[in-house]
Amino acid sequence: MRIISLHVNGLQQAVEKGLYTWLQSAQADVVAIQGLLAKEYQLPDSVVYPDGYNAYFFDAEADNYSGVAILTREVPKAIMTGLAFPQCDMQGRFIQADFDHVSVGSILFPAVDEHNTLEDKLAFQKSFLEHLNKTRRKRREFIFCGNFEAAHKTVDLADWQSHQDTPGFLPEERAWFDQMFGPAGYVDAFREANFGENQFTWWPDAESARRNQHGWRKDYQICTPGIRQFVVEAKLDTNLRFGDHAAVMVEYEFDED
Repeated sequence: MRIISLHVNGLQQAVEKGLYTWLQSAQADVVAIQGLLAKEYQLPDSVVYPDGYNAYFFDAEADNYSGVAILTREVPKAIMTGLAFPQCDMQGRFIQADFDHVSVGSILFPAVDEHNTLEDKLAFQKSFLEHLNKTRRKRREFIFCGNFEAAHKTVDLADWQSHQDTPGFLPEERAWFDQMFGPAGYVDAFREANFGENQFTWWPDAESARRNQHGWRKDYQICTPGIRQFVVEAKLDTNLRFGDHAAVMVEYEFDED
């Protein structure tokens, strides 16, 4: 199963720039998309019905804000939206597709902006970690893909010394990752197969920062520990120009039943 996660900063403009054409060549089984910046009913059919995929959307209540989607080759057993806390559900931040033995979610964490304070972001982290702990008790595997709006380790951020007081790399945000990858038991799927440096997924000043590798790794695929052994390849496509994020591409080779 090839899974791609991508934050697009506006789905319609990304499609107009060739997103769906690129997906045909990328041959993903599941695509987790964040940052729709539009409600489903506002999008043209060419965006809502991509060739070769079943598309599912979860909108924010506010206009031109947030929103997530998941595209699947195989029709899922079920689609779930929201995580039962208002900050997630009102802002359109989570959608999940359930297959026979694995569920794949697309998640968009809040940034510190005009809609959310740092306290709001930390509250979201706390609520999502509670959800992760609950999913560990279920008899299936999970993969959560998306923009976590933070970098975990110093290797995940260029010039990290200058950003220790910057939202996205604050000690309390990084400690949350330690909890997720520690006591909660989740796995950074990308790092299971890719140990390279300068593996950045977002650049604050897109073109010059990309050239100079002044980026952050904000986009992750995390999974339950039972999936760790099935991660065989992980890479980024940093050449895309659908937004200011790279595509995170992870290949999972599950056993055939």
